[in-house]
Amino acid sequence: MAINNVLASVAVKNLMAAGEWYREVLGRAPDSMPMHELLEWKFAGGGWLQVYELPERAGHGSFTLAVTDRDEEVRRLTALGIDTRQTTDNPLVKTVMITDPDGNHIAFAQALDASMAR
Repeated sequence: MAINNVLASVAVKNLMAAGEWYREVLGRAPDSMPMHELLEWKFAGGGWLQVYELPERAGHGSFTLAVTDRDEEVRRLTALGIDTRQTTDNPLVKTVMITDPDGNHIAFAQALDASMAR
């Protein structure tokens, strides 16, 4: 079996409200809306993020976004009024963990070691 890509997905209570929040956090509109309950963002390095409406599962998800500069992301997210106090620094990776309005956890991770996923 050959796996060519991965799609991360996260459930939210209200897709339109969540879509506006994710648009701000990701800095752009979604790349597609293949179904009325699903928004998708595609990333240059590969992979997709799917945000879908399913209230009973909302708030129980997590995913990681690979970034080139965690400190820059902290400044940008802080300017949006998002709590960025949950950071970690170690020789392999620097992260900041935030939550979306439904309680899903989002990590922004900067790999410092070449062996880490990017």
